[in-house]
Amino acid sequence: MPDEVPNPRELGLYFAVGQVGLEMVVPIGLGVLLDHWLHTAPAFIVIGVLLGFVGGLAHLMALLKRLDRSNSRNNKSQQGES
Repeated sequence: MPDEVPNPRELGLYFAVGQVGLEMVVPIGLGVLLDHWLHTAPAFIVIGVLLGFVGGLAHLMALLKRLDRSNSRNNKSQQGES
């Protein structure tokens, strides 16, 4: 077990990336279940793939934009201190 405590910001980033992965996988799983239940294969699987991809990608882009904004803010504050 490592002796140092993980940085809360990095830990939050890891959780957010994990959430993006779940956002991409869960709609596919729901599509599989609906197709099995309604005997409509592959209609809901395709819908789940599209929704998961678009939703996950949109969340990932928002996450990257927020991270970039935070990094640029930190860089500006560090340059002001020098």
